[in-house]
Amino acid sequence: MDGCCLNSGKVKIRSKEEKKNLDVRINKIIGQLNGVKAMIDENRYCDDVLIQLSAIDKSIKSLANIILENHMHTCVIDEIKKDNYEVVDEIIKLFKRFQ
Repeated sequence: MDGCCLNSGKVKIRSKEEKKNLDVRINKIIGQLNGVKAMIDENRYCDDVLIQLSAIDKSIKSLANIILENHMHTCVIDEIKKDNYEVVDEIIKLFKRFQ
């Protein structure tokens, strides 16, 4: 049950490699946000700032997709194997929230 979600406390066990990969992506997003802050402080042109914000949006969506894909392949499958089909309702709510 490597990487399963523990329903009692809603905890996700992640490997060191998975955490490292997520940290790299999160740090990149933080760097992008700091770049936008600097652009605003420097009074950079709106188009330039908006382009960077669009890139940040794509980076966040990419991170969310990686986490969702891993969730589907680990947590959801583990719960279905335990005959816990409530996890399907959780996924439906999650997808609705992303819309």
